Amino acid sequence: MTVPAFGLGTYRLKGQVVIDSVKNALELGYRAVDTAQIYENEAEVGLAIAESGVARDELFITSKIWVSNFAKDKLIPSLQESLKKLRTDHLDLTLIHWPSPDHEVPVAEFLGALLEAKQQGLTKEFGVSNFTIELMKEAIAAVGAENIATNQIEVHPYLQNHKVVEFAQRHGIHITSYMTLAYGEVLKDPVIVEIAKRHNATPAQVTLAWAMQLGYSVIPSSTKRANLESNLKAQTLTLTDHDMAQIAELDRGHRLTSPQSVAPEWDK
Repeated sequence: MTVPAFGLGTYRLKGQVVIDSVKNALELGYRAVDTAQIYENEAEVGLAIAESGVARDELFITSKIWVSNFAKDKLIPSLQESLKKLRTDHLDLTLIHWPSPDHEVPVAEFLGALLEAKQQGLTKEFGVSNFTIELMKEAIAAVGAENIATNQIEVHPYLQNHKVVEFAQRHGIHITSYMTLAYGEVLKDPVIVEIAKRHNATPAQVTLAWAMQLGYSVIPSSTKRANLESNLKAQTLTLTDHDMAQIAELDRGHRLTSPQSVAPEWDK
């Protein structure tokens, strides 16, 4: 099973806002939804999915285990709690959200627990998020690269994360890009604006198409139905080699997410 190329992110969306976003997205044709324990919106996402009427087997639901639940005796119970909130008996993909701070819980322990969760049918696949090359090496040693469905990392035109991407892809680990639009920063970039004009597209469509053309999955979020609908069209936009080369030159190592409490020592 592969991670869908295009899905809906729900980071920072809560209450009725996330319910409306998920409902609108599902009405428009989205079928992959990404949430996390720390987002504190799993119950609302579950409600929106239930009220949408979309059959469970048509959906790809991802959630992420928070660092306080990494210990072997906590991980599976916390996943079961997420399942209750999401009103489902399984996830399609469960991710370790951030590395364990100061290696408090060994990689082998929490990935071993996720492998057990997969064997119990609680999740179809599992993977990691915000893992560096060294952490991916530990993960591969613990459960094998074939069991790591994806590494979800910050990737956008201003932070292209080449070393991590190359290592992951060399070992058959899929990349999911989060924050692909860089909180909207790249949408004003003159290069991306010009490419968008050439294709009669929006800067957001260009940026999302760029990431998908590199083989990554994307999970953009929006509270506006019009933007949700517009973003979908990135799936049918094909950029030229020249477009891709121009965007490649925008890389400046500009990282937007690095919370001190959980961030690892990033690969430069």
